Amino acid sequence: MAASFPPALKRLGQNFLIDPNIIRKIVSLAALRPEDTVLEIGPGRGALTAGLCAEAGRVFAVEIDPQLEPHLRETLAHCRNLDLRIGDALEFPFDSLPPRTVVVSNLPYYVSTPILFALLDARAHFDRLVLMLQTEVALRLAAKPGSADYGVLSVLTQEAAEVEVAFRVSANCFRPRPTVGSAVVHLKIKPCDGADPVRDERFRRLVRAAFAHRRKTLMNSLRDEGYQADRIARVMQAVDVPAQARAETLTLEQYHALAAAFGDEPR
Repeated sequence: MAASFPPALKRLGQNFLIDPNIIRKIVSLAALRPEDTVLEIGPGRGALTAGLCAEAGRVFAVEIDPQLEPHLRETLAHCRNLDLRIGDALEFPFDSLPPRTVVVSNLPYYVSTPILFALLDARAHFDRLVLMLQTEVALRLAAKPGSADYGVLSVLTQEAAEVEVAFRVSANCFRPRPTVGSAVVHLKIKPCDGADPVRDERFRRLVRAAFAHRRKTLMNSLRDEGYQADRIARVMQAVDVPAQARAETLTLEQYHALAAAFGDEPR
């Protein structure tokens, strides 16, 4: 008899996936091979974990709730390729994973954005990410310039990966039933050869400053975030961004051009 498991903890945002059809769709989307290493964050009660172990060569599963460990170890005892870690995923040493690791996770929604950014920061170790997220967050990841959903999360995610919203998932596929919609996204990591931490931080700072005051023009928002007004005007003119442009209208390429121009500008 399998070990009993404690009830879901609201403070940890636990909504366990129970629908086998959705599990099969997620595993299929991940397109795993026997030689692949998988990282799963938040295995919960192990339903998706078992499917991942059946397809991949090795699976690292990081679970923050120690109360779930007995159930996971007993239920998944047959999964000889599973490496279960109990702890906070934000403290997991992503740099210890082999190159081209595949991330497949039903992320806890209350902490999904910090985990996503941590994964993108460590993207040199990953090939692709297949993530279950709150629908609102998923749509923001894939949003295009000019749309209401387009913002910091859109630009910084699309800087690192090609994003596709693969399919939506009914709340009835979880226990307990969440109060928000869910969707699965596929992120194909872009090549990051020659990554420069200073340049990357300059880019992130610019994007966050641009969207800090959405009701204002880009020029005014950057000024309010500490950029010098004369530099802003000079740089925007140099890269052909209109003076009255707003942050949500700029493309990823325009943000690249702005960040590069600001970096080349004398202080």
